[in-house]
Amino acid sequence: MSVSNLKYFSVISLLLLITMSCNRENNEVIPDITVDFTITFSDPEFFDLYYAPGTSALISSSHSHLGLGTGGFDNNGIIVYNTGWQGLEYSAFDRTCPHCYVTDNLSVAVNIDGVFAVCPRCSTNYSLGSSGQPFSGPGQYYLKNYRTAFTGYSVRVWNRK
Repeated sequence: MSVSNLKYFSVISLLLLITMSCNRENNEVIPDITVDFTITFSDPEFFDLYYAPGTSALISSSHSHLGLGTGGFDNNGIIVYNTGWQGLEYSAFDRTCPHCYVTDNLSVAVNIDGVFAVCPRCSTNYSLGSSGQPFSGPGQYYLKNYRTAFTGYSVRVWNRK
């Protein structure tokens, strides 16, 4: 690769990195709260989540015995979803609709309908299998995503910071 091509590649890479990081910030519209809890699959309530890809569990403040932040932002709860990708992988999302929060300053909990989270107010469908991406409706922001780690027979959920 010549020096001019290397410079061109470096500039393009830097611009892409900046663009991607700006988009990430724009999608983080739900305020951060402390989230750090673990779901154990020996608990009968979460048994199906372990064995069935495409299933989800709604975690709420009534699950406070699991750890911190189970109520999610404004106590709307957290969705833990079995993606089924590459064996056992899980995603976790805050149940607060980002569209309603940004446009009307309302904290509306989305409902689960199969592989979608659906806002009862604005009717935005968020795909749980695609990182909480808006699938249809007026929403433009992804659901707030939390980190997950599968560790044998449990899943830990925590926030990025």
